[in-house]
Amino acid sequence: MAKKQKQQSGGTPATVALTAAGVDFTVHAYAHDPSHPSYGEEAAQAMGVSPDRVFKTLVADVDGSLVVGVVPVAGSLDLKALAAAVGGKRATMADPALAERTTGYVRGGISPLGQRKKLRTVLDDSAGSHPTICVSAGRRGLEVELAPQDLADLTDAVLAPIGRG
Repeated sequence: MAKKQKQQSGGTPATVALTAAGVDFTVHAYAHDPSHPSYGEEAAQAMGVSPDRVFKTLVADVDGSLVVGVVPVAGSLDLKALAAAVGGKRATMADPALAERTTGYVRGGISPLGQRKKLRTVLDDSAGSHPTICVSAGRRGLEVELAPQDLADLTDAVLAPIGRG
């Protein structure tokens, strides 16, 4: 992978967290098109990266607690599997406004890293089949590429099969 990206002024909480942790990562910026129907698919296309290596960050309510599910943009989040992965019974997608307030990020730019309130995180186990994956760096049009194990370590993520193809 490329050398560690040096933090520059204007970074996001996600890139600040990565820099502070001293892990290798690469930032990818692209021009966000507000009319694109899928933030994740737009990111994959713009970066020329396979959609199974670009992961979206989704916030769900599991039995009254917010939980983050990180799954490939090529598929969807299995809410039942997410609930099971954290020992819960029922999961629904979180209210978007609540997800934004809690994480400190806007929809389409929610990162699993550097959240205002660190939420429990479950990373789809397919991430381990790639040397690096991309996740939101904290705003639309900005992705960060890093090793899946570094993401899991920094977010204290549970690895589980939560994605549906």
